[in-house]
Amino acid sequence: MKHIARKRFGQHFLTDGGIIDAIVREIAPKPGDAMVEIGPGLAALTQPLVERLGRLTVIELDRDLAQRLRGHGQLDVIESDVLKVDFAALATQATGPLRIVGNLPYNISTPILFHLLGFAHLVADQHFMLQKEVIDRMVARPATSDYSRLSVMLQWRYAMDNVLFVPPESFDPPPRVDSAVVRMVPLAEPPVVDAARLGEIVQVAFSQRRKLLRHTLGKWLDEHAFAGSFDTQRRAEEVPVAEYVALAQSVPQ
Repeated sequence: MKHIARKRFGQHFLTDGGIIDAIVREIAPKPGDAMVEIGPGLAALTQPLVERLGRLTVIELDRDLAQRLRGHGQLDVIESDVLKVDFAALATQATGPLRIVGNLPYNISTPILFHLLGFAHLVADQHFMLQKEVIDRMVARPATSDYSRLSVMLQWRYAMDNVLFVPPESFDPPPRVDSAVVRMVPLAEPPVVDAARLGEIVQVAFSQRRKLLRHTLGKWLDEHAFAGSFDTQRRAEEVPVAEYVALAQSVPQ
């Protein structure tokens, strides 16, 4: 029975064999890798992955798809919202660091990325298909229009590359946007910083990105008794990741 894509789950199923092969090449799965796939859907990517891995853990929210996937003898199926999955628990069952892959639902891709940020120390790499404009923001450099809160929070913890363009016609149904695949490799020695404090600073800074920081972050720094030096005569997009991290390290708790 044909599965009808469900809008509430943001389902767009990858059908282009050439693109699937290219993604698998970028992931380069090896037998025994502790790989987890988010949103396997109709198993277009799942099957070539598990053929190379031997076994694969998949996370699927759609009850009908999860039931179908359970019929596959080489899959460990977790039927759940990925935002509720404890990847630390999965890591304890693995023989090595996790490798996470998936065609992320575009309507909740950013919350998923932030959820996974807390488990980066347990991960070898991540390969995700996302809306291209989201990846543009993830890898953006300072002083560009795409540089954002997402850029800072992810670049603090990962080295990232846009590795593959994926056109709408590669899916059924086709999305109304271009897609791409990003590779995310956790930094071996990321700066030590309170993630919640960094997140708060970056959120305040980008809350009114057209204004100079003295109108937003400057006030926040005064409220938090910051006595150090930080140039607030800039806009949020002009501040490099390292400066946001250094600021989060030096603001009193």
